[in-house]
Amino acid sequence: MSEFRFKRFAIDNTASALKVGTDSVLLGSLMSITGQERRLLDIGTGTGVVAIMAAQRLADAGKASRAADSRQATTQPPHITAIEIDGPSAAEASRNFEACPWAGMLKARHCSLQEFRSEEQYDLIFSNPPYFDESLRNPDPRESRARHTESLSYREVLAFAREHLAPQGRVCLILPAETETAVRRCAAGFDLNSARVVRIRTTSKKAPRRIVAEFARTRTPLEEEELTIQDGGIFTEEYRRIAGAFLLYL
Repeated sequence: MSEFRFKRFAIDNTASALKVGTDSVLLGSLMSITGQERRLLDIGTGTGVVAIMAAQRLADAGKASRAADSRQATTQPPHITAIEIDGPSAAEASRNFEACPWAGMLKARHCSLQEFRSEEQYDLIFSNPPYFDESLRNPDPRESRARHTESLSYREVLAFAREHLAPQGRVCLILPAETETAVRRCAAGFDLNSARVVRIRTTSKKAPRRIVAEFARTRTPLEEEELTIQDGGIFTEEYRRIAGAFLLYL
């Protein structure tokens, strides 16, 4: 068994086409979660790690809210639907969900985005989509599908969000930094406004390598942030702050 242990849960990586990586941790840690979200959708869940991170954050936000106001009325519990085109990965995500402390929030479905049918309006749609277009194909067809946009692209995620995002909802993606202009232009074509972008550097001396980009139906001033993961070979305080609730080594 290949297992990646977090502070409060573990992820079995044995069967999934792609293993837990930094991009998943960044997306799960950085995407905006207020605690008010009730319907969430993870597109291309893989091992299920980002969905479980969202469940942990929702549970913690709910506890904090109830502690602040003990008179708060009971609200509809949050629910996260996670879809995955790869059968073994979807089955493994389902097992990871069942084994985590927030199993009641999580449901995995084996289907592609193109096959997925839902009448829901989602408060948060998130995805760590494949982003290689023309690069050399991996000989493993499962890994190739997980890495290349032929099975899923950010364009398809944004097109789905146009139809299924709640009025005050957001769609959040992690992508290579060089796609920022293109993805923002694409979102605008689907009537989605740029709401927040976090530009992520591996070290302070390097250009941003990834972005976490959020889009919304409503138009608000764009929030622009930067995150540096390491400085002088040591994890930065800002990275410890955003990922410290999850990673054992922080």
